[in-house]
Amino acid sequence: MSAAGGVAPSTTRVMNLSHFLTQAARRDPDGIGFVWGEKTWSWARMEARVNAMAHALATEFGVSKGDRILVQSANCNQMFESMFACFRVGAVWVPTNFRQTPDEVAWLAQASGARGMICSAAFPEHARTCKEASPALDFVIAIGEAPFGEGYDEIVARHEGRAVKTAAVDRDDPCWFFFTSGTTGRPKAAVLTHGQMGFVVTNHLCDLMPGTGPGDASIVVAPLSHGAGVHQLVQVAHGVKTILSASDKFEAGAIWSLIERWRVTNLFTVPTILKMLVEDPAVARVDHSSLRYVIYAGAPMYRADQKRALEALGTVLVQYFGLGEVTGNITVLPPALHSLEDGPHTRIGTCGFERTGMQVEIQDDKGEEVAAGETGEICVVGPAVFAGYYDNPEANAKAFRNGWFRTGDLGHMDENGFVYITGRASDMYISGGSNIYPREIEEKILLHPGISEVAVLGVPDPVWGEVGVAVCVPRDGFLPADIDLRPWLEERIARYKMPKRFVFWSEMPKSAYGKIAKKLIREELAKRGELEPAA
Repeated sequence: MSAAGGVAPSTTRVMNLSHFLTQAARRDPDGIGFVWGEKTWSWARMEARVNAMAHALATEFGVSKGDRILVQSANCNQMFESMFACFRVGAVWVPTNFRQTPDEVAWLAQASGARGMICSAAFPEHARTCKEASPALDFVIAIGEAPFGEGYDEIVARHEGRAVKTAAVDRDDPCWFFFTSGTTGRPKAAVLTHGQMGFVVTNHLCDLMPGTGPGDASIVVAPLSHGAGVHQLVQVAHGVKTILSASDKFEAGAIWSLIERWRVTNLFTVPTILKMLVEDPAVARVDHSSLRYVIYAGAPMYRADQKRALEALGTVLVQYFGLGEVTGNITVLPPALHSLEDGPHTRIGTCGFERTGMQVEIQDDKGEEVAAGETGEICVVGPAVFAGYYDNPEANAKAFRNGWFRTGDLGHMDENGFVYITGRASDMYISGGSNIYPREIEEKILLHPGISEVAVLGVPDPVWGEVGVAVCVPRDGFLPADIDLRPWLEERIARYKMPKRFVFWSEMPKSAYGKIAKKLIREELAKRGELEPAA
């Protein structure tokens, strides 16, 4: 296309995301970029290690643009570096949920068509199963000393001081296969691209943590394979150091100690983990005044838990709503709109308003926009929407309608553009001909002082079609026999919404990312024989 009127020809060329690390190393080479336990890495050292691994991938292992590299590892510096090394050579980073079984990860290797694998020494069975199941898997690099491949650090040392030219990429070139959590079936590979993620990084800095820069520090409290990895990529873009706990296990007290020690200014987590942090005694002992943004996503936060967090931390909460397919960029509720008081102007239950550059619409089953306040499916368009599911035309056909991405979440929007999530479409059940949305009931149950966690599910019933079962976890000091939720709810919800049964468990099944997983709860109910209709 020729230029006209002095306007340059159109192009889809964009910045390779690995350049964020190069920029940080140029601006502050000696500054600390990554902390893991007692070890630290400067920005210059991180850049050198990424250069070395990228050189090895390209020249020793023959990795080229578009190749997929599977990564099976708990959080560590090598895993984080591998993201930038893959990006630098134009390869696609394919991180797994490290808690998945060998067979599950082998399926991911096959589904992604991975050419290579970077695997922690802690997972030899995963490496073996992947190699057996995927003939296309040419090599395995081990993080740590392992029998299944040469060590990552040894390879970096051998290629020290070498670099490859950063791969040229277009807007739609894949950079990351972001596997969905798979709570309703096999995980799907959402294809994230360099151009899309460039927008996401800018949008996160604009909407979630404005003013964030080199003087800040961010702590990791979730697996880098998913939302936390996106969050830490954002930190690198503005030269913010990343703090990683020395332990693979979540320890609230240790997290608070690191926040105090490193003067952490932001963190990303999910509501259940934030709840655990806020309820840990250490929150009252340590100095966490450095925190400016405590960002939570992945699920709406119940109002009772939100209030406790505000009381403990102050006005630092930021909520965003967004699936992996939209990389978090659907709505935002900033600190100023997190109110502790339930006043007439408090928008209780909202997940915020549209993210910058994104458009949200509530649609009916035909794809038509519904009126303000009316419930429908939350749909979204904008530059943060992913390129589609890899090699899955059936899923893509279901996910998009008239150009809109269908989230599968139900909700409504008020006249001022604030979005309220009712729940997943798959969570809704029909009892006696009436649609029941569990989230509304869960919110009311959590107001009871004796309830810590709850999940309401619809189960078969011969009379009503479906009825609600409320699975509850009591707070410390409360016995199930002393908690009578039926009279408590009678004054708070309509009679037809009342769960038919209340069961009490000592703990709630959760996904690997800390979310209450209704699929797992339903499976546990079946094991206990509690899915059968009551006599």
